[in-house]
Amino acid sequence: MMICSAKGCRSEARWQLLWNNPKLHTPERRKIWLACDEHRDSLGEFLAVRGFLRETTTLEG
Repeated sequence: MMICSAKGCRSEARWQLLWNNPKLHTPERRKIWLACDEHRDSLGEFLAVRGFLRETTTLEG
């Protein structure tokens, strides 16, 4: 079971948030945060306001 990346959350992840920091990473590089349904929006917003979020997709087993 994959666990959500939100601090203190132990729920099963259902989403992957693909991101990169353009100041540190090449454009094609993607880092991944995992998210449960409850934290998908808050983690995505955290990355989006910084300009880091590239894509959100379902986590496939």
